[in-house]
Amino acid sequence: MPLRLMEIYLPENDNNTIKELIENESTLDTWQQEGANGGVVIKLLISADKTEKILDQLEEKYADKDNFRVILLSVEGTIPRAHGIGDKSASNGNKSDQSAKDDKDNQERISREELYSGIVDSVMLSRNYLTLVAISSMIAALGLLQDSVAVIIGAMVIAPLLGPNVGLALATTLGDVDLGKTALKTSFAGMAIALVISISAGLLFRIEPAIHEIASRTNVLPADIVIALASGSAGVLAFTSGVATALIGVMVSVALLPPLVVFGLLLGSGHMYEAFGASLLFITNIICLNLAGVTTLILKGIRPRSWWEADKAGKASRLAVVLWSIMLVILIFIIYLAQR
Repeated sequence: MPLRLMEIYLPENDNNTIKELIENESTLDTWQQEGANGGVVIKLLISADKTEKILDQLEEKYADKDNFRVILLSVEGTIPRAHGIGDKSASNGNKSDQSAKDDKDNQERISREELYSGIVDSVMLSRNYLTLVAISSMIAALGLLQDSVAVIIGAMVIAPLLGPNVGLALATTLGDVDLGKTALKTSFAGMAIALVISISAGLLFRIEPAIHEIASRTNVLPADIVIALASGSAGVLAFTSGVATALIGVMVSVALLPPLVVFGLLLGSGHMYEAFGASLLFITNIICLNLAGVTTLILKGIRPRSWWEADKAGKASRLAVVLWSIMLVILIFIIYLAQR
């Protein structure tokens, strides 16, 4: 796991809390200095998967106090090298069953707050997001018309479609209505831009449905469902582990952008039957991405801090998994009828 420098600004010099933080958690190093107005600043060098427990403890005790803040900073490297951080044998020996379970849930993932902060930025509906969707859609349309795999892959690299989908899955898992609304709004805006551009291209250019890269996206095969499920899970794993998402973004774009652009091209050119097949592939991928995303977040132990919020979010997550699964079964039945 990557390292984090946790800067803790406490409004009061609470030596007991400081001692507990140092003794109960596996930290590489600790610094302490006097802060303003009688407070104290504590700095911990710690593995990213250990931060959530400390954040929860601090928030529970100091959230209602003025001048309390915790800042997490990524650590690119340290001298001497960080050996032994997160050593299970050293950290799990004297822990309760619940504490050990929490540590297992948090293993190999960043904290809930860090995950949320990273995803919030990626789900915002911004001019930059819309521009990237527009550019990637134009490149994808040209690549499909030229039957060029390389150009289509270039469009996949640009397309910023990973963030809103992971954001929707996280919102479902945490029961965060506001984040869910923002993710949906951003997703629909991106889809609308891609459709307008691809439909316009379908009206302007002569579209041949027999082109291989177009024809391959007008039918839904079992392999397409597996790809979409794997893409959703991989995208969520990239966010929760703090790994750069560029390569995983390509996987998600494989499952979303090309069939959406194919649908628009065929719709604009009047090939309704083939367009219907592309739309089924796109809808199937949306369902699979969200189903895999929510399931992966649940398995990674992502949940709200307080028990009553966790209970509400747990019900929402289970309901979402059931609904996405039912929708997928219905869609598979429709695909089966359409292909007969």
